[in-house]
Amino acid sequence: MHYLADGLRLPTNGLDYTILAIYFIVVLGIGFAARRSVKTSLDFFLSGRSMPAWITGLAFVAANLGATELLGMAATGAQYGVAVVHWYWIGAIPAMVFLALVMMPFYYGSKVRSVPEFLLQRFDKSAHLLSSILFAFASILIAGVNLYALAIVVEALLGWPQWVAIVVAGFLVLAYITIGGLSSAIYNEVLQFFVILAALIPITILGLKKVGGWDGLTSSLQQSHGDNFLTAWGGTGIGEANALGANWLTIVLGLGFVLSFGYWTTNFAEVQRALSAKNLSAAQRTPLIAAFPKIFVVFLVMIPGLVAAVLVPKIGTAGSDLTYNDAIPYLMQELLPNGVLGIAVTGLLAAFMAGMAANVSSFNTVFTTDIWAKYVVKDRDDTYYVKFGRLITAIGVLASIGTAFLASSFSNIMGYLQTLFSFFNVPMFVVFIIGMFWKRASMKSGFWGLIAGTAAAMVNYFVIYKQGIVDIPTDQGANFVSAIAGFVAGAVVMVAVSLFTKPKPEAELAGLVYGTRSPGMEELPEKGDDAWYRKPALLGWGAIVIAAACYIPYSF
Repeated sequence: MHYLADGLRLPTNGLDYTILAIYFIVVLGIGFAARRSVKTSLDFFLSGRSMPAWITGLAFVAANLGATELLGMAATGAQYGVAVVHWYWIGAIPAMVFLALVMMPFYYGSKVRSVPEFLLQRFDKSAHLLSSILFAFASILIAGVNLYALAIVVEALLGWPQWVAIVVAGFLVLAYITIGGLSSAIYNEVLQFFVILAALIPITILGLKKVGGWDGLTSSLQQSHGDNFLTAWGGTGIGEANALGANWLTIVLGLGFVLSFGYWTTNFAEVQRALSAKNLSAAQRTPLIAAFPKIFVVFLVMIPGLVAAVLVPKIGTAGSDLTYNDAIPYLMQELLPNGVLGIAVTGLLAAFMAGMAANVSSFNTVFTTDIWAKYVVKDRDDTYYVKFGRLITAIGVLASIGTAFLASSFSNIMGYLQTLFSFFNVPMFVVFIIGMFWKRASMKSGFWGLIAGTAAAMVNYFVIYKQGIVDIPTDQGANFVSAIAGFVAGAVVMVAVSLFTKPKPEAELAGLVYGTRSPGMEELPEKGDDAWYRKPALLGWGAIVIAAACYIPYSF
């Protein structure tokens, strides 16, 4: 297991610990307050579908802005430079807009409680059960990444061994999700969003000051890493060498389309927040409200990563004790005064809890409603499933503690996450997109599409890439190729199976295939939601235009 370098200990004092203690008291208090509203399984798993759009929107972005995002994207900035912006401007915004404008009417209008449940309605039980198992497994792996990310910070803060930090932190998240369900997670995520910003802004400002401002930063990086390190598209021509190990085609198709659409449109840890909104209009605006802060958050993780690359030129190499994951904790140690340090530590812990809570709350929903209630213990009263949801939450956290140790073997946890997304989210996305836009896609094609997509992505990564059959320079480049392979394989198999098996009767496809409608999709927005500035199309295209414009200064 990786441990932080000797001497990397945060110089905390009583003020910092007081700030941290106040935060944890508030978090648990929110959990107990939310408990009073949990009376049914819909309350526990989807907050009774009662949340306003601004709450679900901030929770949506906070669920994504976990510790893996902070530590992992700062690590990506230190390793690959300005190319990290691709994960935001092409790797997030278009997919978030597509989720809002195209897919949310189907999710929300069909009244499903989870993403796999949509596959049950569109395909059959085999596709539903397989997708539920794959999603539950992926959620535990990703929650483990968040636990490991937290362990890095707690080890730097207190000097605890990582296994102690992982266990203690896991039980804290278990407490407030078990007590208050999804409402507790969502309200805490809104709080955590602002605490995370309070942590990142001082690190970014003081980091820039330390290296002589933006001009000093870019000058140093040009000398040590070359011009392409400071551009988004430099050196990405096919056949050209660059730090990312990917060309423009694999970036656009692998990250910009397959990986990003696979993550943002089928990842229930995000979609669950939108499904808890009070109406369809609010559900559609949830990812759009989240898109605007998402566009600019990249600067708060990229710049610290670039600063770390200047201050520790050999970071992540054999010549340094620091891995790329240590970029943020290192800057906290070097730059932040007490008080501000306490806020930053609190912000990182908040980020961890937001990310892990999102995955654990989505795991308990899918396991309870899609696996246990559908195939194991059927037709029990609602109280039973609420109790079981709390039990499986505890089991999920314990399993996450185990998978946290697996994440510790990766020097860049964001690379590890992208690998998981290519294995699990991409195959689910291809099944969704073909099933949603092609009426002829048969009931059996969903199951075989999932099998083929997952297998193809894993074969590319573990056999073709890891065994050196094809030379792919970096893990990230391999992830992009794995995503494309999974998408193509899943699509080809779905089409082939559909041509030889029976399609679902057209009468059963209402509200499940593009061009058809269900009663839930005809819902009119509430008074106030129909204002011009709340129109989903305006918000969505506005976010895409702003993201595209942000590329201009970093394109050459």
